[in-house]
Amino acid sequence: MAKKAKKAAKKAAKKPAKKAAKKVVKKAAKKVAKKAAPKKAAKKRKPNAAFMAALQPSALLSEVVGSKALPRTEVIKKIWDYIKKNGLQDSKNRRMINADEKLKPIFDGKNQVSMFELAKVVSKHVK
Repeated sequence: MAKKAKKAAKKAAKKPAKKAAKKVVKKAAKKVAKKAAPKKAAKKRKPNAAFMAALQPSALLSEVVGSKALPRTEVIKKIWDYIKKNGLQDSKNRRMINADEKLKPIFDGKNQVSMFELAKVVSKHVK
């Protein structure tokens, strides 16, 4: 009976050691596989030409951004500069932009416009 207990104890001690050894081998194999995998060349993202095309602002919009032709991205940037300079972002809901005398005609007479609607509103005032 004592022999059986000793054999069972040896087997129990060997099992965790075997499992640990297998885990070490698997981890080493994964590291080798990662190193062997060819690295992809990092692609540089090209800017979309549609965003870079110069657009002429309407008379209403030119009061805010200037009369010079600008890319769409610059028009939005200048509008945001105007909004921040004049404190037109709503204090409670920062997503809303309050209109002043210059922005109200651009916003189609609305008192407030969501920041997500800003590009849509601007598209009506550029050519």
